[in-house]
Amino acid sequence: MNEYNTSKTLLILKEYGRNVQKLVDYILTIEDKEKRTNYSKTLVELMRQINPAMRDAQDYSQKLWDDLYIMSQFKLDVDGPYVMPEASALGKKPKKLNYTSNRIKYKHYGRNVELLIAKAVLLEDEAEREGAIIYIGRLMKSFYGTWNKENVDDAVILEHMIELSKNRLKLDLTRIKSEGLFETNVRDKDRVERDRGDIREKPDNMKPERKLFKKPKRPNDMGNNNSTNNNNNKRRKI
Repeated sequence: MNEYNTSKTLLILKEYGRNVQKLVDYILTIEDKEKRTNYSKTLVELMRQINPAMRDAQDYSQKLWDDLYIMSQFKLDVDGPYVMPEASALGKKPKKLNYTSNRIKYKHYGRNVELLIAKAVLLEDEAEREGAIIYIGRLMKSFYGTWNKENVDDAVILEHMIELSKNRLKLDLTRIKSEGLFETNVRDKDRVERDRGDIREKPDNMKPERKLFKKPKRPNDMGNNNSTNNNNNKRRKI
């Protein structure tokens, strides 16, 4: 008579199959503890072969022994390499992770930009503070363009920086635009410098001279010239 799975006992860990569960049940019937321990070690090696993809997992051996104890319903008494886990730990929900409560003013800049601004405010040296403002401004303009897929005016970036720094980081807007301090693209920097007049065309005496090279003769032309010279020599001899 065929035996259906519905009439069998439920598997505790389905990934190992019913045959492994039967072996566990058989090991529980062995009275000799030493023999029971040896059989358990052999069964753990069999379980290792059933799930080879888990070999690279951390604490893989301990997991196999824990699964063995679980399938025995925590009744297996052996001298294993690991302590039997507590039955109360099975099915216990992990603790909930607390999300950060920091409210980001502008999400497209991120939390790191706010941290950079907070550090820049603490700088006392004016040159270092100005360099930090320029660096953060370029970073904010890059993030803004990546998030919104559009170009942004330097006045908007400066306004956001002043707001995030609580009016403690400032820089002249006219200078930012004229010198292209917030420009991240090399072409944009060159355009600003060209409009400002810093990039000028080199005079004629500074331009490199062009060297004129004679065009080399092709092999066919050289052969034709040799044949023409030979014919001329023959005519002279005649």
